[in-house]
Order: sequence, then C-alpha cells, then structure tokens
Amino acid sequence: MTSIAANNLSVRRNGATLLDGLSLSLGPTGSVAIIGPNGAGKSTLLKVLTGIDEPTAGMVHVGDRDLASLSNAQRANKIGYLPQYFEPHWDLSVAELVRLGADRSDRLAAGAIEAVTEKFELTHLGRRRWSTLSGGERARVLLAAVLVVDPPVLLADEPAASLDIRHRLDVIRALTTRRPDRLSVVVVHDLDLAFTFFERVVVIDRGKVVADGPAKALIDDTRIDEAFSVRFDRLKTPDGWLLRASTGP
Repeated sequence: MTSIAANNLSVRRNGATLLDGLSLSLGPTGSVAIIGPNGAGKSTLLKVLTGIDEPTAGMVHVGDRDLASLSNAQRANKIGYLPQYFEPHWDLSVAELVRLGADRSDRLAAGAIEAVTEKFELTHLGRRRWSTLSGGERARVLLAAVLVVDPPVLLADEPAASLDIRHRLDVIRALTTRRPDRLSVVVVHDLDLAFTFFERVVVIDRGKVVADGPAKALIDDTRIDEAFSVRFDRLKTPDGWLLRASTGP
C-alpha cells in the first residue's frame, strides 16, 4: 500500500499563483474526490503529485520517500495517472495503447488485457486508430490503459467528463471500487457523483484546501457553497445526493 502527501506546495507560473501553500495527506487506501471551481488548482495539484510538474516550493512524499528522489520507473510502478487531455505522438490503435499500459508492469496476470478491454467495451475497437475515436471512446481507452496494471495510487483528472451517462457511471464505479488496498484520487466536475460514490471529498479553491472530510459528513458544509460562489440545495435520494445551485437570494 502506498500513501501520498503534499507538504506546503506552492506553484507559481507567469505571475499567477496556482497552488498556495497547499498541504494534503492521501491514502494509502480509499476513494477521494477533488472538487472546486474552475481555476482552483485541481489539475495542477494532480500534475505535481505525479511528478509531471515541479512545485515552486514544498514537496511531495510517496510513502516515506521524496517523490523527487524516485526514478521514472519507480514513480510509474507506484502511481498511475489519467490526464484530462492526451494526444499520443503516434496514431496508435486501441489494442496498442492498452498493451503499452500493460508493458509498464512485469507482474501482469494472464488475461488482464482481455479483461480490461471487455470491461470498458473496447474489444470491437481493438484495430481502430486513436484519431478515429470519439471523446468518450478515448476516455475509456485511457482508463483501460491505466487500470490494466491496477497501480497502488491512481490519480485521474475528470476521467468521465466526455462520457455519456451510463459510461460515466461505469467509470466512476470502476475507480471507486478498486481493490481495498488501492487509492483512487479523482478530480470530479459532477458534484452529485463526488458525494454519492466517493468516501472522501476535498474542496480546493484558489490553490488551497478549504474543506476536507468524509463525503457523508461534508455534504452540508457551507464552505462548498462559498468555494463555488452559489447556494446549493441538497436533495437526498435513494441513490445518493443531488446538489442544485439555488437561484434564490
């Protein structure tokens, strides 16, 4: 099991502050939704946690190690990353992309590739090239390429944003019902999905964590309304929570 922690992270780019002294401890198990308004720093945080971007100040720990001290191979063995946008250098087929993900592991169980392509309904797309896929198909291919090795820590940036309703639910369920010794940290745009499916919700605004706790305990927290600059009505349904921005005063 692998925990990951951000310690006093700051990121400044071109005069703008994207993360502002942010600290956050994650894991080593469970499902965590990261929510917040546009420009809050959510995507920047995930890139720093994976080592893709370097912080201006602060550091990231993976277990008891400084992330910066790990080799690329060591990082890949511990952390899987699903970006919001991705464009391969070559116009690879679906089967090639999933196999590339599998090649990152030397302990992949037999049949794992077939299982994950079936799970995300990609078998019939195996020979299709990336350039011919829809946005939803691309999202499912990327998720399959990451989940085929089932990394200890999975960081995903709005993985369901381009999917239809059924596939969106399938993807969120896949991320939140991984093995009990795994950690999934997901930037989620849909607040209903965040509070219905995830165990923990972290609210980020202006580069800082402004609220953090179990989803069931945090749902009524007014700091969520303050972060999004609206007033939410909370509606409890048999399937979960619905948050609707109120048009009233």
